[in-house]
Amino acid sequence: MNKTIQRLGIVFFSLVLLVVSSLGCKTAEGFGKDVENAGEGIQKGVR
Repeated sequence: MNKTIQRLGIVFFSLVLLVVSSLGCKTAEGFGKDVENAGEGIQKGVR
């Protein structure tokens, strides 16, 4: 159960990060890079 809570926390944090980063970028290319960076952060957090 602890792992489930930890994963939910990671997902929640990632979604918040995605929203904040999408507000900060001004182009579609910048948004793609932000999403890619967020995905890499999620992968590192799950390992």
